[in-house]
Amino acid sequence: MILFGIDLGGTKIEILALDESGRERLRKRVATPAGDYAATVAAITALVHDAERELGETGSVGIATPGAVSRLTGRIKNANSTCLNGQPLVDDLQRVLQREIRIENDANCFALSEATDGAAAGAAVVFGVILGTGVGGGIVVHGRTLVGANAIAGEWGHNPLPWPADDERPGNACYCGRAGCIETWLSGPGLAQNFFQLDGRRLDAAAIAQAAAGGDARAEVAMAAYEERLAKSLASVINLLDPDVIVLGGGLSNLARLYRNVPLRWGRYLFSDAVVTQLVPPRYGDASGARGAAWLWSDAAG
Repeated sequence: MILFGIDLGGTKIEILALDESGRERLRKRVATPAGDYAATVAAITALVHDAERELGETGSVGIATPGAVSRLTGRIKNANSTCLNGQPLVDDLQRVLQREIRIENDANCFALSEATDGAAAGAAVVFGVILGTGVGGGIVVHGRTLVGANAIAGEWGHNPLPWPADDERPGNACYCGRAGCIETWLSGPGLAQNFFQLDGRRLDAAAIAQAAAGGDARAEVAMAAYEERLAKSLASVINLLDPDVIVLGGGLSNLARLYRNVPLRWGRYLFSDAVVTQLVPPRYGDASGARGAAWLWSDAAG
């Protein structure tokens, strides 16, 4: 049986085909039609049909999408690709593809991928973190995604920064309408904005980390502050969820210093005499969205 996973991103749509052992059979991507819901549905449909023609087999289809499917309406909510919000994406794709479709939040799919055969394979409880343009999270317990009663399990990015210092209140405005959300501190744009407020230079997250590695004192201050905020934020997750493994994803997951420095900082915020939770980089990186979407149809995750 072929398992198709589709990562519906803001700039690209990627399809991945796995066999039941997890071996990759095919991978293709196209640009996401910007702001056009109907064209997005058509692009997904074309990717599936083209892949099936190339492989000579039909398969199950799972989709990793920003946002989530509302328990109330069955339509997409909370997607930063705003053309999806309020749309019956599941119904429309099931109609055109003539089969059942499984859709999960992209952070949930990332976590499922890494928990199934990635960096957290075999762990009982996994928290998958997205540190990129936004901040998201997904939870996998014994091989199954935890979606929650309101389909928002793992959405830690729109909680306030825990244990804020006086100069961190009230924090920058967030697109959700509040201020000081974890996302405003730990996303790539959040790090860049906070560095600009500290130093006056406009650098992106990668450039700030590179400058710090080169001995730039202000960049090092910004990176140390980022690591402290990440440590506090993850400590609040550990206190609540107590995961075996935390896997970082998104662009900032490429910063090797996070895996050294954050666990050194989070102990003071944890309600425990010892911390065995592991903080690890992803095995599959940006391929995990599509892989996790494919695994939505596996026996372990279905």
